[in-house]
Amino acid sequence: MLLGNIILGAAGWLPLAATLAAVALAVLGWSYSRTSTTTVLRAVCLLLKASAFVLLALCLVDPLYVGSRPRPGSNLFLVLADNSRSLQLSDQGQGKSRGSALHARLNEKEGWLTRLAQDFDVRQYKFDTTLHSMQDYSTLAFDGEASALAQSLPAMVERYKGQPVAGILLFSDGNATDLVDQQINWKNLPPVFPVTVASASPALDVALTQVAVSQTNFEAAPVKIEATVVAQSVQQRKVIVRVLNEAGTEVERHQFPTAPNGEPQVHRFLIKAEKPGVSFYQVQAALEGEEAFKAGDKSQEATLANNRRIATVDRGGGPYRVLYISGLPNWEFKFLRRAVEKDDEVDLVGLVRIARREPKFTFLSRDGESTNPLFRGFTNQKDEDAQQYDQPVLLRLGTKDKDELQGGFPKDAEELYKYHAVILDDIESAFFTQDQMSLLQQFVSQRGGGLLMMGGKASFAEGGYIRSPVAEMLPVYLDRTAPAVSNGGYRLKITPEGKLQPWVRLRPNEEDDDKRFTEMPGFHALNRIDAIKPAASVLLSAEAADGSTRPALAVQPFGRGRTAALLIGDLWRWGLRRPDATQNDLERSWRQTVRWLVADVPQPVELETKRSTGAGLPAVEIVVRARDKKFSPLDNASITLNIKTPDQREIQLAAESSSGAAGEYHARFTPRTPGAYRVMATAAAPDGSPVGQRETGWAVEPETEEFQQLNGNTALLERIAADSGGEVIALNQLDRFVSSLPNRKLPIVERWTYPLWHQWSVLAAAMCCLIGEWGLRRWKGLP
Repeated sequence: MLLGNIILGAAGWLPLAATLAAVALAVLGWSYSRTSTTTVLRAVCLLLKASAFVLLALCLVDPLYVGSRPRPGSNLFLVLADNSRSLQLSDQGQGKSRGSALHARLNEKEGWLTRLAQDFDVRQYKFDTTLHSMQDYSTLAFDGEASALAQSLPAMVERYKGQPVAGILLFSDGNATDLVDQQINWKNLPPVFPVTVASASPALDVALTQVAVSQTNFEAAPVKIEATVVAQSVQQRKVIVRVLNEAGTEVERHQFPTAPNGEPQVHRFLIKAEKPGVSFYQVQAALEGEEAFKAGDKSQEATLANNRRIATVDRGGGPYRVLYISGLPNWEFKFLRRAVEKDDEVDLVGLVRIARREPKFTFLSRDGESTNPLFRGFTNQKDEDAQQYDQPVLLRLGTKDKDELQGGFPKDAEELYKYHAVILDDIESAFFTQDQMSLLQQFVSQRGGGLLMMGGKASFAEGGYIRSPVAEMLPVYLDRTAPAVSNGGYRLKITPEGKLQPWVRLRPNEEDDDKRFTEMPGFHALNRIDAIKPAASVLLSAEAADGSTRPALAVQPFGRGRTAALLIGDLWRWGLRRPDATQNDLERSWRQTVRWLVADVPQPVELETKRSTGAGLPAVEIVVRARDKKFSPLDNASITLNIKTPDQREIQLAAESSSGAAGEYHARFTPRTPGAYRVMATAAAPDGSPVGQRETGWAVEPETEEFQQLNGNTALLERIAADSGGEVIALNQLDRFVSSLPNRKLPIVERWTYPLWHQWSVLAAAMCCLIGEWGLRRWKGLP
């Protein structure tokens, strides 16, 4: 029978013991009721003798005190210590480092560790980039490049799956470096007892916590680098943030006072990439006067390891090829070509019609010629190569070779898909066949190319594009307005949506950009449009003399690509009137517009790097997507990867075909050295013909990530403890914690019993009660 923590070993004797006790108490009560003495004395004597009788009666049923305790050596207790470099830091006001304090408590001679080993099978581990078993902690060097806490805890539990793990004692500052974009379920772990080894009070430090890079089509600053700086315990000091190129030359710097309470400050750098392809810039943050300090230099900061980050700038993908088709020679092409010639990333190919086709007659000229007289005098021009009377005369400019565009506008996908964007300038729909217009639509929607239609008498509705495949792509409705080209005076105005597009702006601030539009000359040719499509945006508007406005530049996405409608027909006037001779806004605007057209156009070979989940130097998955000449996924291709490491070694890998997607190839690379990496992917078709190349890069910075946060992450440790059923323990409370473990819930325990009647104290208590009762009776003269 169980009564709390006491059981009766001879429960069968309970009725007899109870009967004897009841009879004895009844006789005792009757006896004292006949005694002539005071009530108090009678009650005291009765109580003493009754207590003695009850104790003797209890001995008949053998009362046992029971409990449980861990079976020695049967339960596992795991000890996990952080070996990362962040434990080399010293907390504010502390004379020794976190690692030194931890070393002292992990000494084998420590009483808590000896007491823990008496009841548990203790397994010791350390973690940095990976998990390592330890015989003892005397070799802890705190030189790990990362804190893979999120990986180490589940890995250790998986190693002892199915075994009785009583708990995990975790020694760490909580600054895990493998928690990026991860949601860890700590409830699947056995009880975790984190031991805090770092203070939550901030140390004096300036840290670059994050660097982000984004590309724009803004010519003056095509690359934006955002640096997030956190300065802690820095009072009345300024911080310098610099951007340096690969040669170590300073490109730009910002100087600013620090924010209060260690709040993050975001600083944006607008720089122009010095070369196409992949470039690496270094962003540095430091206290004023310590800009040139390096690791190892004596600084007021807690560490200099978190003051630098690498920004990867990828301007690859070019040169981009743009096909320009015009219905007649004009000044627009002159200014466009002049502008694009200054852009190394764009090649402009022109197809300009200089004469329309003429009706075909069956009679010959007086000389018997059948070709167009414009080609008279060219003795090497054969009749089958020269434009006939019933064909337009086209002038090809900027072609790669004599065969490019020989037959006019491309008639198949393989020829058209060589280009990244198409510009239609004052060319009527009758110039194209129905198949060519459908092909142009596929070029935008499937290939992902860009299309720009410029204004003119043969453009938009005036060019007969209503209800054509081209009209379906344009961001404006052509059938909701009577075809007309207005010849009044118009002033260009930028819309609120246009101000949000970097490629539409030419000045660094809104005030200067608005002033630019007021200085712009008036325009006289505008294709009238009254309605835009739901997905379209009007970026520029044309304001007439009466104050009415109409769209002047509208854009919209279409399929995988994008389209734009520039409704001004005489934009060249802008180039004839320049308030400042040193600034050619028209050329700059054309370059930015063309860059926007080709910015996101897919390439025959596309390259992507994905960093695997992990800390320190995790593996990088390299993904290559290859397409054939018709931009269909290319299977059975040969993909070669040439990787250049920070120490200038070259490694060659072969990418394997993916079973998940057509035309996709994967390779896995594990970096061994921190720094900047480049990879060049070369694709070849199954027949061995070249498909293309693509380069990209990435940076590996385990040290910067390790020191991203210097204060102890107590919140993470508390969350791990709460979710797993443990508790956070102070470093100086280890002895108390270990002593309390036997009283906690454990996987394997053993029961112990303690017989109460075997104790001399029980007999002594009964004898004391009897002697006390006898002494009172003798004292008062009772029988």
